[in-house]
Amino acid sequence: MVAPASQNRDSPAPLFNFIPSVDRYIFRLVIVPMLGVFALAASLLLLDKMLSLFEFVSTEGGPVGVVFKMLASLLPEYASLAIPLGLLLGILLAFRKLATSSELDVMRAVGLSYGRLLRVPYIITALLVAVNVALVFYVQPLSRYYYETLEYELRSGALGASIKVGEFTSLADRMALRIEESEDEGTRLNGIFARVANSRGEVLSISAEEGSFLATSDSPDTIILRLTNGTIVQDMGSMEEDAEAPRVLSFSRHDLPIDLPRIEEFRGRGDAEREYILPELLRVGWSPDQPEAKRDASQASFNFRLVEVVMMLLMPLLAVALGIPPKRSTSALGVFVSIVMVVAYHKVNQYGEDIASLGRVDPVVALWLPFFIFAALIVWMYYRVAYVPGGQAIGALETFAAKIGKAFGRFFKRRRRRQGIRTADDVGELSAAE
Repeated sequence: MVAPASQNRDSPAPLFNFIPSVDRYIFRLVIVPMLGVFALAASLLLLDKMLSLFEFVSTEGGPVGVVFKMLASLLPEYASLAIPLGLLLGILLAFRKLATSSELDVMRAVGLSYGRLLRVPYIITALLVAVNVALVFYVQPLSRYYYETLEYELRSGALGASIKVGEFTSLADRMALRIEESEDEGTRLNGIFARVANSRGEVLSISAEEGSFLATSDSPDTIILRLTNGTIVQDMGSMEEDAEAPRVLSFSRHDLPIDLPRIEEFRGRGDAEREYILPELLRVGWSPDQPEAKRDASQASFNFRLVEVVMMLLMPLLAVALGIPPKRSTSALGVFVSIVMVVAYHKVNQYGEDIASLGRVDPVVALWLPFFIFAALIVWMYYRVAYVPGGQAIGALETFAAKIGKAFGRFFKRRRRRQGIRTADDVGELSAAE
């Protein structure tokens, strides 16, 4: 007995029956490369920063775990850069696959317009715009301030005593400490020498074979250096002839209290405009009570974040314009051009924010004028592809790139011939001649 078509196991789940199959297909084509590009871009940015952070933390003598805390605090900033790029390349690669496999021609032949095919990409875009708004206006300012706090605490020593092995370290202005060797991640110290001076002019020179740091419950500003098998030389500090000779004392265990330097509290959030969340930007940027320089910087930061988010709404159009290669061509020039355009636009916005924050140009002009120019270019490119028969957004660049590719091909072919290397074309020509 043949099962009804509705019970075919290859049919979609009942939960998604209301979604047209073409939308599900386009969603699968878009989501996989989009997530891949997003993960790749974020990973590359984090790995590049990780190297410098490891060097910085090791130089300051801080714990290794703080590196991963600092990287986590930078993740929202890098995500706000990777999301638009992942969205663009995800849609671009999806439409490029449809075009090179001739599926796009079939969809167009049955009456599906580009606007209909962009329905799912624009739903994804709307969701990512909401995510990016939350990131750039709320999460990113707070995470950036947390990063600055960690960096300050690392420089000031609040994350641990910054004692370098093999070097003299000054503590509390009256003590110098030198450690020859550190084992078991700093829990066991070997070859310790300390020189301590007190207010009466006495100087203690202490040497010990081993030691370890211990915390005290009475005062968080004091730690105990427990020394084992050493010698104490007490110099009374007097230069007179009848002064007492230095006293020498051997010990099997001695506890040396060390007063940690006082660490000032970190500044409050808001020293830089990028640490303001959206309500704070609006309040500071348009408040007559604030200095003009601060208003200009806040307005520049607000407009910079806004144009970066709004531009995401044009990414699907740019992806379609650059993702469809010419007929009978598999050129990937559009992928390269799309990345260059997005990066260049971001750099132009950064420059516009800088000059607007200095008060040289109005923030609306410095940031929205490049946006409208870029938007007009994208709309024109999309119009060429969607409504002009046989139109190409970068047709001239495709032709130029094809000529350059053929020129390089002929050059390397002649070079191989001069070297006596036969190519497949040469073998074909000889066979035809015979």
